[in-house]
Amino acid sequence: MSSSSSSLIIDLANTITRLTSPPLTSPKQRWRFAYTKIYSTRVFVSLAQEIISKRNHYTKLFETTHSSTSLLLVPHDDDKSKLIHMVKDKSLDSLASFGGVQGVAYVIGTVPSKGIDDKQEEISKRRDIFGSNTYPRPPPKGLLHFVIEAFNDTTIIILLVCAGLSLGFGIKQHGAGEGWYEGGSIFLAVFLVVVVSSLSNLRQERQFHKLSKISSDIKVHLIRNGRPHQISIFEVLVGDIVSLKIGDQVPADGLFISGHSLHVDESSMTGESDHLQIDPFKSPFLLSGAKVVDGYATMMVTSVGTNTAWGQLMSTVSRGDTEERTPLQARLDNLTTSIGKAGLAVAFLVFVVMLIRYFTGNTSSEDGYTEFKRGTTDLDDVFNAVVKIIAVAVTIVVVAIPEGLPLAVTLTLAYSMKRMMADQAMVRKLSACETMGSATVICTDKTGTLTLNEMRVNKFWLGLENIIDNYSNAMAQNVVRLFHQGIGLNTTGTVYKPSPESEPEISGSPTEKAILLWAVSDLGMDMDELKKKHEIIHVETFNSEKKRSGVAVRKKGDNTVHVHWKGAAEMILAMCCNYIDCNGTEQSLGEKERDEIEKIIQGMAASSLRCIAFAHIEMEQSEDKVLREDGLKLLGIVGLKDPCRPEVKKAVETCKYAGVDIKMITGDNIFTAKAIATECGILDLSNDVAKGQVVEGEEFRNYTEEERMEKVDDIRVMARSSPMDKHLMVQCLRKKGHVVAVTGDGTNDAPALKEADIGLSMGIQGTEVAKESSDIVILDDNFNSVATVLRWGRCVYNNIQKFIQFQLTVNVAALVINFIAAVSAGDVPLTTVQLLWVNLIMDTLGALALATERPTKELMEKRPVGRTEPLITNIMWRNLLTQALYQIAILLVFQFKGKAIFNVDEKVKNTLIFNTFVLCQVFNEFNSRSMEKHNVFRGIHRNHLFLGIVGITIVLQIAMVEFLRKFADTERLTWIQWGFCVLFAAVSWPLAWFVKLIHVPDKPFFSFKIKRSC
Repeated sequence: MSSSSSSLIIDLANTITRLTSPPLTSPKQRWRFAYTKIYSTRVFVSLAQEIISKRNHYTKLFETTHSSTSLLLVPHDDDKSKLIHMVKDKSLDSLASFGGVQGVAYVIGTVPSKGIDDKQEEISKRRDIFGSNTYPRPPPKGLLHFVIEAFNDTTIIILLVCAGLSLGFGIKQHGAGEGWYEGGSIFLAVFLVVVVSSLSNLRQERQFHKLSKISSDIKVHLIRNGRPHQISIFEVLVGDIVSLKIGDQVPADGLFISGHSLHVDESSMTGESDHLQIDPFKSPFLLSGAKVVDGYATMMVTSVGTNTAWGQLMSTVSRGDTEERTPLQARLDNLTTSIGKAGLAVAFLVFVVMLIRYFTGNTSSEDGYTEFKRGTTDLDDVFNAVVKIIAVAVTIVVVAIPEGLPLAVTLTLAYSMKRMMADQAMVRKLSACETMGSATVICTDKTGTLTLNEMRVNKFWLGLENIIDNYSNAMAQNVVRLFHQGIGLNTTGTVYKPSPESEPEISGSPTEKAILLWAVSDLGMDMDELKKKHEIIHVETFNSEKKRSGVAVRKKGDNTVHVHWKGAAEMILAMCCNYIDCNGTEQSLGEKERDEIEKIIQGMAASSLRCIAFAHIEMEQSEDKVLREDGLKLLGIVGLKDPCRPEVKKAVETCKYAGVDIKMITGDNIFTAKAIATECGILDLSNDVAKGQVVEGEEFRNYTEEERMEKVDDIRVMARSSPMDKHLMVQCLRKKGHVVAVTGDGTNDAPALKEADIGLSMGIQGTEVAKESSDIVILDDNFNSVATVLRWGRCVYNNIQKFIQFQLTVNVAALVINFIAAVSAGDVPLTTVQLLWVNLIMDTLGALALATERPTKELMEKRPVGRTEPLITNIMWRNLLTQALYQIAILLVFQFKGKAIFNVDEKVKNTLIFNTFVLCQVFNEFNSRSMEKHNVFRGIHRNHLFLGIVGITIVLQIAMVEFLRKFADTERLTWIQWGFCVLFAAVSWPLAWFVKLIHVPDKPFFSFKIKRSC
């Protein structure tokens, strides 16, 4: 410290001493005073040295790099670490050591009122210095993982053991040149099955990983260089000034700058369920991942990414498997197990029968000699024969177990999720895809979902007078100033004007934006000047329960306190006992005037206008934190027009035609709700609204349990409803057996979204709490997208049913043919390799072909399946049993009479059976495209994947028969023999056409139902 600084401090100490010391008389008093003076001087000098040392320390702390507009300060590592731990540990001492919030702002080089510079150079430097707001995620599983997983399957292991034994005995018996064919063929077939299923699983894993990343991409509102921005949460930087409102997620660790009544939920971080009040002095710390449950604020980001508590937690926690088991997948697992047990029983019978026939000398070799003779047959030959029998039995199990069912569900869900993203719907939970197809009721919001969410002030009433235009000149200037206060200070929106000549940039909710634009454009409000002249004392934030917001402000010029309320017109009116006319005169609000204003509100509401009223009262100076709610003066009422979306009426008609009830639940008053519902087609325009179709939330809430259950089906519109009214309606509908889909955008909608079978949150207006509680996010907030999700949900369900019908046909035919042939002839016509090939085209290629069909109009012509519809319907049983019986009949004729009919040997006969069986599945794939329609070729030219898979299957089958004879144990066929195979297989087309003429009852033959939890 310099000598001048020291002398200055000492002089200051002497001055204070002179001013505070009394006259001294005795020597003892003089000595005591001298000691005190010396000690005090040393304390002052020491304190000054510490302050100046710290100031010099911070001066040295920063390396400065100049850009054209900003100065970026680079803290040393110790101070960055101190910043990081300050918020995580909620250390007020650390905050004080920086000099409070302003000191931290200086350290990280930001301005609390304007934020950081938005130039790319500044952003890049900040990212390099402080890091990005991302954390490492566990990488998706690789191909090797799925290959190993496939090889862990018990049946695959048994087949590999059999292949190994067969290979060993074959080489020993026939030499290395030809002895490897059978064992090697099984190895190759198993390898193909494993690789194809592994590639399919890999594709699914990557798809879900990508969707998971998209679902984590939250939009954040912040200020940079004084201008409002909306950016991805991953682009938030240290120094950013972030705006928070109810329902938002805190995007990074930081400090509270300004705001009112801010309460956050930190349960995701701390496990504490109690909401924490943020206090600028006692608790100004905001943790990343916390949710805002009340109030609003601006915060300054101090740490991002893995430097935050949330980032560290998420980087150490794996997201777990993406293989979320949906209700349908769980049901199919049970179905697969049942069929597998039947296949196991058949395989065991075949094994026993073939063993008995072999050891009793009832089997012959290709040369016609008896294979087993007691005492003469070599032990190696016996062991080899037993291994072949085991291989056949195991292969029957492989074919019987429909492992393609779970794969088909996975593929159709992954495909549908990808397509739904393109149709403005992001699936967050797999089960929602299939459940949406069963929906019987959709409860929808009005604003932004049925309407365009583009509000404008359409009408303005000042007292009892309708002001048409030239608003600011039509009323007294003191009234204009009150409107400026009531709009500009009682809002969560912002107004930014880059220059006096430029158009204002307004952010906030659609309602706030409309009112702010009206105040700026028509009333001449200057938001910045307004804030400079007033101090906000207390705020009551808007929520769906109260349907109003209030503010108490102190005018700095005369210290007068003004309370302003804004909200639903009839609720604000009830708080008033006087009103202001256009001259600024206060008039009494008697019974007559109140009735007249109520009629004005009803008239605007009947014209589909949202009515917002403003009220005011001037109070004596008070520190009372509760705003006065009675004896107010009504300032005026504005009517906001939010037109219906042009496509919404058709979407509502589509859903109603599909048998799905649409219920509109809104916070607007009953007249506005009825007008919008009629315009959208939810209420019938031609007839009067039936009693009970339109209710208010309070009326529904006050019903008894029995009354609610009786009337809930008839309700079409619920007005003036709270989020808990919506939750109550969802509960009632589910108790009555409905599958309910609910749309919601607010934090308070979370209970209803969770209670519903399918929660649909809004991507634009929805809060992060609502999105996290939902199953599907509607990215464009459009009801038309809700109808699209319904269509896709039905498509998922229908595609899975198609594949079940296709696969069970193959299962039944293969099991019966092999069983009858084994019992009667002691041998099976389809070898291990051939059965594995059938399994490959049936499970993997068949699933790909049928699981990727796009939605059709016919899907929306059926009634919803609801909760208890059988998974395998009577129509499916009719189709699959007919095809299976035909295949069994034709192939058994080939088995027992084929040699005589075609004049061929045993090997060619078996090749004909194998070829016809595979071609039957190819033709039946076309039949499975539609379970009821006769024309199965409609739209096939648009499904390139289906045509490609059919083409690949045919080409590979030709190769198996004609070129891979030793591998597949086949013989070449002549053109005539190929013609017969195609002809017999093609009979399945006219057979399917005629079978669809047979009417079947609705009551299920068998019951494989989808059971969902209520």
